[in-house]
Amino acid sequence: MVDFIDPRAATSVEHVPYELRLDAAEGPLTIGYLANGFPDSENFLKAVAAQVERLLNAASAHWNKGNASIPAPDDMLDAIRGNCQAAIAAYGH
Repeated sequence: MVDFIDPRAATSVEHVPYELRLDAAEGPLTIGYLANGFPDSENFLKAVAAQVERLLNAASAHWNKGNASIPAPDDMLDAIRGNCQAAIAAYGH
């Protein structure tokens, strides 16, 4: 017999499902990619973007905040919001 012990702790925060979505068929689509500055984070996102572009016929816009220890600057976030209908952020090591 195997006993499984769930390592997750109980939480007092209510679970709220993520409901944002994007309909790629609604028109021209630009997806922003935000790398955090770790080595290869930008290369990884470029590889992801190539596949997303192929699957969704979407354009890509890339940003790299250059320093993983800081939040993305407001002007960078404003540029992403102003130019993209969706964004993907990722890290690399």
